[in-house]
Amino acid sequence: MQRLTDQILEHSQSRPEGALLTAVRLLHFGERGAVNKALSLLTRRGELLRVARGLYVRPIPTRFGPRPPTAETVIASLAKLWGETIASHGAVSANRLGLTTQVPVRAIYLTSGSDRMLHLGNQSLELRHAPLWQFVQAGRLTGEVIRALAWLGPSEAARLLPRLSARLSPADREVLIEVTPLLPTWLAEQISRSLAQP
Repeated sequence: MQRLTDQILEHSQSRPEGALLTAVRLLHFGERGAVNKALSLLTRRGELLRVARGLYVRPIPTRFGPRPPTAETVIASLAKLWGETIASHGAVSANRLGLTTQVPVRAIYLTSGSDRMLHLGNQSLELRHAPLWQFVQAGRLTGEVIRALAWLGPSEAARLLPRLSARLSPADREVLIEVTPLLPTWLAEQISRSLAQP
């Protein structure tokens, strides 16, 4: 009979990058205590990475040695597991949109759930609770625009919106106008003034 650690390792290798392993989802291999010990052993041996309490991922083998899965794949798996919306921080969005050259030192994400600190190899991932309006159009360019402008604040947003507007498609501008009722007043007003057609 195959050892429990080998069964779990084999199962992890059949899963896509960033897929989460939890003891509860592995109970078909054995008793809870035995599964927990096997996960702990595999983590000590470096064959699994512990992201948070009870959550593990498989490192990805490369010709230079194993590397952690990308933060984006793990975040997507966590959002699905927890039933939360998780999106990039406004500073990251502003950088992606070319509105700032500032690059956040730490990996910070906004979540509709509670604050958490996760670990992915040597990298720390911080999840910060944010109000629901920060997740309007999550996963889309228009959502990136909203979070970037919110992070920039009223004066910088007013200064940079005209430049940003020129790079948005008419469809994106229309979507941003449509979602203004969901946004804070200052942001809704600035988007309306800058993007509404005369």
